[in-house]
This record gives sequence, structure tokens and C-alpha cells, in this order.
Amino acid sequence: MAKPLNRRGLDKIMGVLDDEARRLCEGTESMLVGVLSDTHDRVPLIAKALDLFAERGVEAVVHAGDICSPFAAKALKAAEARCPLHVILGNNEGEMAGLKSVLPQLSKGPLRLELDGCRVLVHHFDEWCEPQDVAWARVVVTGHTHEVVNEIRDGRLFLNPGECCGWVNGRCTVALLDTSGPKAEIIELVP
Repeated sequence: MAKPLNRRGLDKIMGVLDDEARRLCEGTESMLVGVLSDTHDRVPLIAKALDLFAERGVEAVVHAGDICSPFAAKALKAAEARCPLHVILGNNEGEMAGLKSVLPQLSKGPLRLELDGCRVLVHHFDEWCEPQDVAWARVVVTGHTHEVVNEIRDGRLFLNPGECCGWVNGRCTVALLDTSGPKAEIIELVP
């Protein structure tokens, strides 16, 4: 059985983080969050992602933009039956009135979330993030490029789950974010 960390052990682990990141991380409980982006109307893959999230017991779902159409928004809305759904607009959204009627919480971004004490910034494109928003966050979730990013920079986790749709690079990917690290696991879905 592993011994619990004492303060010195925790300090050793936390020593790799800057002071602000350490402050943001201390006291954070563990929460598993399903993260997806760039679904681009591919409803069967949205359903697969939500099934995976349900199997893994996520406590929230975050979509970082480019749902595209109201019918795809309806598929995504199914997540609300079991946990909170946080959604932002991308740059390829179609019929806005229809999207907003299905997902009234849909916002332009940036979206600031506190998930079990972990500060999460969500925006569709990382270049749209303001420095003060990034400084506030412990995790920065983006999409847009369709490329997976899962790395620590300046004591913060930068996470792009890639493209759920698989239209651009042929890989249908999503992420599971554990807020206690924070750390993320990228999972490839089979179309």
C-alpha cells in the first residue's frame, strides 16, 4: 500500500510548477472531464465520444467549438442527461439561432470554468486567448487546428483534444481531463 504524501513530498512534486500554478493546484479535488472539439456534424462520432465519457464516469463535458449544425448540437445535448455540458462557438458554426435554441449555454468564448477547484479556460483557438485569461487558468482547452496538444507550458496544461470528426487528419480523437494533475489522456475513437 502506498504511503500518503507528506508536505515535503508534495513540495518536491510541486517544485516543478511556478508559484501561481502551485497555488491554483493546491486543494484541487479530482474530477474527470470529457473534452472534445471540432465535431463538424459527425453525429456517429459525437455519440461514440459521449458513450466513452459515460463509460469512464466523467462529471462534466467540454466542447471547444465547431459543432456546426443544430442536428449535431442535438446529439451533443445528450450529454446533459448525465452531467453538465460546457460549449463554446468555433469558427465554422452554421445556423446560429438553431444552435442557440438547442444549446442555450453556447457562448462565444473565452469560457472560464472552475471544475472542482481547477481553473479551466476554454476557447476555440489558442491565438484568441488573452494573456490575462491564460494567466488565470491552470488548464487551457482549445480546438480549431484539429491537431492534438497535451503538454505543460509555464506550469499550465495546454490541451487540444484534436478533431472528433476525423475529417482533416483521419484520426477521431477526444480527451479525458483529470483536474487533479492536471493531466489528460488522448483517446482515439474508431469510426
